[in-house]
Amino acid sequence: MKRPTSTSDTVASLGLAGTFVASAPLRETLWTIDGAALVVATALLTMKYQRLGHDCIAAGFLTFLAGETLLMAGNAAGLEASVPSYVGGISLWAAALVMVSVPRTFALWMRLTALVAAALFVVSACMILWGAPLLPTSAPLPAAGYPFLVLTFVGWIWTLLRAER
Repeated sequence: MKRPTSTSDTVASLGLAGTFVASAPLRETLWTIDGAALVVATALLTMKYQRLGHDCIAAGFLTFLAGETLLMAGNAAGLEASVPSYVGGISLWAAALVMVSVPRTFALWMRLTALVAAALFVVSACMILWGAPLLPTSAPLPAAGYPFLVLTFVGWIWTLLRAER
């Protein structure tokens, strides 16, 4: 199972790297690869946790999937044109992160990283809705949320690998 972990970490890194890339075509390509992998991964996680009877976690992963599809829809439009779908996507990400983190299924540290990411995404979405000229690459917000999101992904992967041993 080492290969999927390495692949998952690499894919999560592509999304984070895309935030800091100056080239629009490269950024959008990295985000599209990352987004497709996240949609597949969260669909599989939805099924896994549904079968285990963890409905809130399964619904959280399904909600994350919905948010990621909104984000993917905006990739080809460019940064400015993607803002409406971006706000919807990060709002759903935030809801999903809370849903997955409320049950005590995952370790405390990854639940906390997820909640920090969720809070940063909610603040970013509210700022955009209230007229702040933020883009998906703006710093400090929303960019500050991405490292916490990636840490959460690493935790989820670690949990899955540990469970298989």
